[in-house]
Amino acid sequence: MSYPDYPFTPQRFQVRPGIAMSYLDEGPRDGEIVLMLHGNPSWSYYWRKLVSGLSDRYRCIVPDHVGMGLSDKPGDADYDYTLASRIDDLATLLAHLGIDGKLTLAVHDWGGMIGFGWALRDPSRIARLVVLNTAAFPLPAEKPMPWQLKLGRDSRLGALAIRGFNAFSSAASRVGVCNAMPPDVRAAYVAPYNSWANRIATLRFVQDIPLAPGDKAWALVEESGRRLHEYADRPALLAWGLRDFVFDAHFLRGFEQKLPQAQSLIFDDAGHYVLEDKAAQIVPQVRRFLDAHPL
Repeated sequence: MSYPDYPFTPQRFQVRPGIAMSYLDEGPRDGEIVLMLHGNPSWSYYWRKLVSGLSDRYRCIVPDHVGMGLSDKPGDADYDYTLASRIDDLATLLAHLGIDGKLTLAVHDWGGMIGFGWALRDPSRIARLVVLNTAAFPLPAEKPMPWQLKLGRDSRLGALAIRGFNAFSSAASRVGVCNAMPPDVRAAYVAPYNSWANRIATLRFVQDIPLAPGDKAWALVEESGRRLHEYADRPALLAWGLRDFVFDAHFLRGFEQKLPQAQSLIFDDAGHYVLEDKAAQIVPQVRRFLDAHPL
């Protein structure tokens, strides 16, 4: 299947025995590295316009997390769908590519916790940050857990809707934008999740959301939030759609407080998939930001 505005040839490698990860590696081998991490329920397709806008000069590494996009979608018996597993997979990919130096971390949605969780191992490797509608800390106390996520996380009915009817991916491709996606773009977002088996990760991501000590991902998320201020001396760009009902202004304020020197692009007419609504503004601004802060 071909995907609009995705003129790339994904590569694959065995991230774990019997499990292949798909990823993009676009741009010059000696270019400064921009690592782009998607969340749930998207995939590397989300980053396509930024890759196209940077890859003449920058080396863009964009994985599809296991169970997502074009990567393998193993069952629970073969893969532990947790934040810790995601972080280990990312480390394995970078080792596979021989990438062991400084890089720019670009994150969206659950990609924020994967990226910042990985960075806890060696924060010095993060040279620049591009942060789009995401989190790197627990749910703010003043932010209620959205009922849609709570339903998917904690109920059989929600789980059935996500795995049986692709409710999470299908809904996100509609409510995640202010400007409706063209039908072929929306089809590309949901295409990887075309069966009960292939929707396992879209559910497991939701079920892994940590809300309290004792949840599997809590310790990593709590530590990430506690140490987020350590990146305050790095160049950072925040690009945010305020019409995101999950990663809303509460999360934006969390980043602004910990990264007070960050540049900000704030859109009151953009949603969760802020790159879909505002690629024309964000992509050139990210390019200018990177050019202005060379490694």
